[in-house]
Amino acid sequence: MQKLAINGGKPVVSPGKEWPRWPIHGELDVRQTARVTRSDQWSYDGPTEWRFAEKFAKYLGAPFGACCTSGTHAIQLALEALGIGAYDEVIVPGLTWQATAAACLDVNAVPVFVDVEPSTWCLDVDQAEAAITERTKAIIVVHLYGCMADITKLQALCQGRGLFLIEDCAHQHGSFWNGQGVGTLGDVGCFSFQESKVLSSGEGGFNTCKDPEIFRLLYSLRNCGRETGGEFGRRRIFGRIWKPDPDVEIQSGNFRLTEWQAAELLCGLQRLPRQVAKRDANAQYLNKLLAQIPGILTMHRRAEVTQQSYFNFAFRIDPEELGVGNGKFCRALNAELGLAEGEDGSFEPPYEPLNGCALYKPHTKPRHRLSDEYWAAIDPSRFQLPVCEEAYGWSGVVVHQAILLGRRSDMDLIARAVAKVVENITEVQGLPD
Repeated sequence: MQKLAINGGKPVVSPGKEWPRWPIHGELDVRQTARVTRSDQWSYDGPTEWRFAEKFAKYLGAPFGACCTSGTHAIQLALEALGIGAYDEVIVPGLTWQATAAACLDVNAVPVFVDVEPSTWCLDVDQAEAAITERTKAIIVVHLYGCMADITKLQALCQGRGLFLIEDCAHQHGSFWNGQGVGTLGDVGCFSFQESKVLSSGEGGFNTCKDPEIFRLLYSLRNCGRETGGEFGRRRIFGRIWKPDPDVEIQSGNFRLTEWQAAELLCGLQRLPRQVAKRDANAQYLNKLLAQIPGILTMHRRAEVTQQSYFNFAFRIDPEELGVGNGKFCRALNAELGLAEGEDGSFEPPYEPLNGCALYKPHTKPRHRLSDEYWAAIDPSRFQLPVCEEAYGWSGVVVHQAILLGRRSDMDLIARAVAKVVENITEVQGLPD
């Protein structure tokens, strides 16, 4: 008789169990958004937006920060504020959401993909260094899922080679490296507030920086090119009064956040420290359990990480030892836990590598055809990303961060389900492709 739930056996989790859901909200969210509705300011440098910007920047330890419309736009604004444009090369890890690279295209730069570390799926710093050319202007490091790259080594590389370091922090609001918040480790940090993210307002983005002149540019770029002091010079922002500076005016468009979104973010920020701490504690506990299961490999957590935030919890299987890939494994695991296959909250492979990603298709937009040279340079198929491809196609397993907001007993259930799938791996091997 077969034992796995996917083959008709009894699942580890009884039907009807409620796993944690996302997003989380309460009466405070309702009251705060209603307050904005009743106010006479719904957008355009509103007081709620700047109250959130100051509080979030303080939480991270960033001197300056500004809201914008999305994480994608946050990366685009960062590139423009740093003067990166046509034909400049920007090094990007090959395993990330397509927006990291798409933002480079939107400023006419060339995203150069490099492979990732097998144990973190984050930027391989040695491969990044090997990809530097005379056209390279910046490196974008992505704090992916629940891991971080070797930031200290990367900082030294960028400083030694005169490159800008941009952080894509879309996954990790609340991670700290040697006590410093992500978003404060490079020249500009970029966050997403999309619905699935750790801090969410449905959509939205944020930039952090240390340099007041970069902040001026970020502000101007997000606000139709208007210069900083002329907009909020009458108010004290980040501890200073901003005087008008016409030289900062720059061609741009509207990338502003609304007051409703800012109100939701203020509510979420109150919950964030407690939620991040709970996810981190549960992830560390779950990793200890998973490390004891044959054929299961946990992700590497660097000693410099003093707090780890999670967009997705990740681990790896050993396809050679288990004789299966991640597709079949995830199907069997989801059945044991009562998670609907393919829906939010189920276990699944990580992102598609950008050299073959269905959502990253630069050659579908005529506006990117600046020249034959540029057209060839942005062809993603020219890059070899074996570690990214192996993680996506064979060994990688991820699940949305909400599951880490469960009880300690929920982590026991997950580990028990993984162990059951491994113990009955011959059943998994027999599943149809």
